[in-house]
Amino acid sequence: MSTPLTATTSATGTPGGRGTVLQASPLLPALEEALSEQYRTVRLHELTDPDAHLRDHGDEVVAVVTSARFGVSDALMDALPRLRAIVHFGVGYETTDVVRARARGIDVSNTPDVLTDCVADLAVGALIDVMRRLSAADRYVRGGGWAGAPFPLASRVSGKRVGILGLGRIGRAVAARLEGFGTDIAYCSRVPVTGVTYRHVPTARELAEQCDALVVTVAGGADTRGLVSAEVLDALGPQGYLVNVARGSVVDEPALARAVTEGRIAGAALDVFADEPHVPRELLESDRVVLLPHIASATRETRAAMGDLALRNLRHFMTEGVLLTPVPGTPAP
Repeated sequence: MSTPLTATTSATGTPGGRGTVLQASPLLPALEEALSEQYRTVRLHELTDPDAHLRDHGDEVVAVVTSARFGVSDALMDALPRLRAIVHFGVGYETTDVVRARARGIDVSNTPDVLTDCVADLAVGALIDVMRRLSAADRYVRGGGWAGAPFPLASRVSGKRVGILGLGRIGRAVAARLEGFGTDIAYCSRVPVTGVTYRHVPTARELAEQCDALVVTVAGGADTRGLVSAEVLDALGPQGYLVNVARGSVVDEPALARAVTEGRIAGAALDVFADEPHVPRELLESDRVVLLPHIASATRETRAAMGDLALRNLRHFMTEGVLLTPVPGTPAP
């Protein structure tokens, strides 16, 4: 059983010395409270003059706790000469230059696994929604359309060919859920994944060509920016659906807006966007697009588990000098 967020600890510094914890962005209220109670914590985003504070006190900071959305910028990293750990609340960490951090001797962690189920649940729900047009049907009833004519026919989910772009923890959880719908599952990743029976397809374009729906669960970052390109969307075709629960940067958003407007894909369900919370007008105006406000992990249970893991990462670093769940490429415990 994990330690509750309200648990107390005497750790107030790294092994061999004391130090300040910098909270770089708004976080879960329970996590913010625990940080304040258990560590000497400064909330950077609440300071009147954060630059002045960093000039005067930046050398006191040994750890930063931040969200996946905000990360730690290069400028902030440079302002903290004693920084040795960056703890992310969230599975994503593309907003922090991990290579640069490692070169500075800074460990970086995230909160994997604890949000896998909720993200996978939402991905499957979004797929059902966009293919069966549930949200559109709800609007149809509320707007009085049903009194005038039956709602248009939608697309069946069971038995369809579903491609999963990125078969990591979340991708595998999505696939496991979709097996119950009798779907034919294929996936695309850099290399074939061992221990699965799903068909591996080498490129995103080929995967899109071979499926009725493409579910995006690949990690964000420079390596996957624009991976779902205009070419991939054209390969998906006018009967194909896109679901994105990864990062908005993975999809060429202007190309997606054009594809939806021109009917070159059947529809899309999106939980993430390139410039959140801003959504392109073309997507807002389309009745064939399901729009969600980045809520894949937004359940009370999952956010509490994320906060608990972030706090345990910090506690382990402050007492033992290492993180519990370092991101790939950073030193392990």
